[in-house]
Amino acid sequence: MNQVKLIAFDLDGTLLDSVPDLAVAADQAVRALGYAGVTEEQVRDYVGNGADILIGRALSQSMTINPEFDADLLAKGRQLFDEYYAQSGHKLTHLYSQVKETLTELKQAGFILALVTNKPSKFVPEILEQHDIAQYFTDVLGGDAFPERKPNPIALNWLLEKHGCQANEMLMVGDSKNDILAAKNAGCRSFALTYGYNHGEPIAASNPDFVADNIGQLLEVIAVSA
Repeated sequence: MNQVKLIAFDLDGTLLDSVPDLAVAADQAVRALGYAGVTEEQVRDYVGNGADILIGRALSQSMTINPEFDADLLAKGRQLFDEYYAQSGHKLTHLYSQVKETLTELKQAGFILALVTNKPSKFVPEILEQHDIAQYFTDVLGGDAFPERKPNPIALNWLLEKHGCQANEMLMVGDSKNDILAAKNAGCRSFALTYGYNHGEPIAASNPDFVADNIGQLLEVIAVSA
């Protein structure tokens, strides 16, 4: 770990709890289409694979999207979701404990910090500014920045190439198996948080290199290993 220069962070479920606003938008969207509404508890399991899959799961009331749904329905659901989510003002979203303190210390210590999220890119800058964390990140990569999302490693590989780093010089910090798999696929280590969204499964089951209950423990891992 003393070789780490670049740290890539997931956003939702890692740095901030956005599910309350996502759940309201998803509920409004599916109801507008005449389908049964969804609860915040359901949406906590549905998030993590991008907005298209979230709305498909919400319409299906299941982790498995109904194969009978046609593309037009899913596209309309996504359009409505985006509209309602934009209107939310992200007022129910909040940072997790010790996020700003941890980012501040890492930035001051000279680490390159990047954000790699499956969230649609257009929503990310406003949320980062709203929670006063935009200034910490050298790179901000949304879910549509590349043709594939996590667990595909394309975004992590792009960061490695841009910053001239080897895989052992990057650490991925996230809360879901998509984050852990992306790290494994890129050949880098992973630091997993237990409090986020992982489809109801323990994050330890994905075999990350480190597991923590609080993001502040990342400083201990870096310090102890340095």
